[in-house]
Amino acid sequence: MDIDYVANLARIELTPEERKKFQGQLGDVLVYFEKLQEVNVEGVTPTAHAFPRFNVWDEDEPTTGFTSDEALKNAPKSRNDQIVVPKVIEE
Repeated sequence: MDIDYVANLARIELTPEERKKFQGQLGDVLVYFEKLQEVNVEGVTPTAHAFPRFNVWDEDEPTTGFTSDEALKNAPKSRNDQIVVPKVIEE
């Protein structure tokens, strides 16, 4: 496989030394993939994870939030209960 093609796909620039180093490593990876092709996977259900995954999120429960004064306490500047930030859009 052409290392320049792969580098282009990854949107990275490689030095000549990196090209030489990664060309060999890419070749090793491809040899390993060929070895994996020999594994009999007939009857094995495809999965995205090695172990079953379950919803790990806690239930949503309403809680008391910050007051305006507490939320704005560390803001560098505030006005009308809002944080003042530098203008980022030019007209």
